[in-house]
Amino acid sequence: MATSGTRKASRSSGSTPAAGKVRLLAGDNPQIPKGEGEGPVQAYLDAIPGWKQDRARQLDTLITATVPKVRKAVKWNSPWYGIEGQGWFLSFHCISRYLKVAFFKGTSLQPMPPVESRQAEVRYLHVFEDAPLDEAQFIAWVKQASALPGEKA
Repeated sequence: MATSGTRKASRSSGSTPAAGKVRLLAGDNPQIPKGEGEGPVQAYLDAIPGWKQDRARQLDTLITATVPKVRKAVKWNSPWYGIEGQGWFLSFHCISRYLKVAFFKGTSLQPMPPVESRQAEVRYLHVFEDAPLDEAQFIAWVKQASALPGEKA
């Protein structure tokens, strides 16, 4: 994931690190310090500019509703979702034209998420501004992914 072309965020809302100043990396991905729990994930979501923030919040809400005991963290400037003692099952990242959702055991999901990865088991879902999210399918993938052994990052 590219980290060149960094710039200061022109606006932010809510609580974010460093007194509200968050650097945006390539694709407007917020640079948020690593941290466990709801706070760092909310800081990440607060720092996402434009339409991607609404879509990222939609993903976070669906994941949290689907997996009530979900474990959250920010790692490598992305929110991660997992199950305590089982590992991480999903993460997403801001890309210039979309949000890139990574299912770490995506090749085990039925049907598989549509986008292949260079990593053997990972599959991606790209969430675009103008394309509706198939919430039922996303929830089904989250349920399946959260039941599998996760990544130990």
